[in-house]
Amino acid sequence: MTRPTSRDVATAAGVSQATVSLVLGDKWRGRVSERTAGLVREAASALGYRPNLAARNLRLGSTRTALLVVPALTNEFFARVYTGAARVAAAHGFGVVLYPSPDGTGPARDPFASARAALDGVIASSMAAGALDAIGGDDLPLVMLDSDPAAGRAAAHVNLAMADGVRQAAEHLLDLGHRRFLHLAADVDTWTFHIRARALAGLLAPAAELRTVRAALTVDAARTAAEAALADPGSRPTAVLCDDDVLAAGACKAARRLGLRVPEDLSVTGIDDLGLATAVEPELTTVRLPAEQVGEQGMNALLAVLEGTAWTAPDIPVELVVRDSTGPAPTPAP
Repeated sequence: MTRPTSRDVATAAGVSQATVSLVLGDKWRGRVSERTAGLVREAASALGYRPNLAARNLRLGSTRTALLVVPALTNEFFARVYTGAARVAAAHGFGVVLYPSPDGTGPARDPFASARAALDGVIASSMAAGALDAIGGDDLPLVMLDSDPAAGRAAAHVNLAMADGVRQAAEHLLDLGHRRFLHLAADVDTWTFHIRARALAGLLAPAAELRTVRAALTVDAARTAAEAALADPGSRPTAVLCDDDVLAAGACKAARRLGLRVPEDLSVTGIDDLGLATAVEPELTTVRLPAEQVGEQGMNALLAVLEGTAWTAPDIPVELVVRDSTGPAPTPAP
């Protein structure tokens, strides 16, 4: 069976091949009517027509490929970011190459012999920073995710309303009567975790006591750090605010090893709302981060930059999800 061509689509829709190119290349707005664009799409669908992207890309001098640089995919958050970015990319005839940093965080190594020849732009998480340095693509458009909007040379930033998420979690615990807090912080030197620490300090001082301990982003490291911080009954906090759900799972394990009940003796909150949040018992109160929306906005921002359009968007809202790991502050023993 002969593969349908753009000429076949034009004939079926009763338009020119130029119009078909405009519509299927998503360049029709302001040049072609909504009705005509609909006719072209319907004809293309009925014929099973798919544009020859390789030929078109050669003509345009573009690969229509974006590189998404994230930490190692041991955290499902970044898999969801990829899902969102790939969905938007596919709708615009782009592909997304996913490149997890081999070291988990920090600079990624060059995934291509010549990134500038293979890519149209880069989307990078602040937890896998230094992407352009690693691939030698200083002239590539860069969109940064969850990173300092005042720093670096990124063409656009996509951020979550992280400080507001921390506020929601802290105020929830304050409303439950908690006044002695432990911040179980991620031992990762990135802007997103600095924001969480600053937000907590600003919210809880001077009305409450706040102590911070750091742990690597693993359940075992979090358990070890939390167990040491909770060991002394005389200085024990009544609530633990964790930088993510993995750390919160470790805090819950530490509590059980010390004979503490969650939430009767100790309340625990996380951030992310990963699958882990409902796999632990009790289920975790956590700040839900819409990871797929981060990916979608990251790809939309890159598309805008490639078209020469300024990208401006408010921080993506986040939401506290209250489950069973938080409860009223325990009454002090007489």
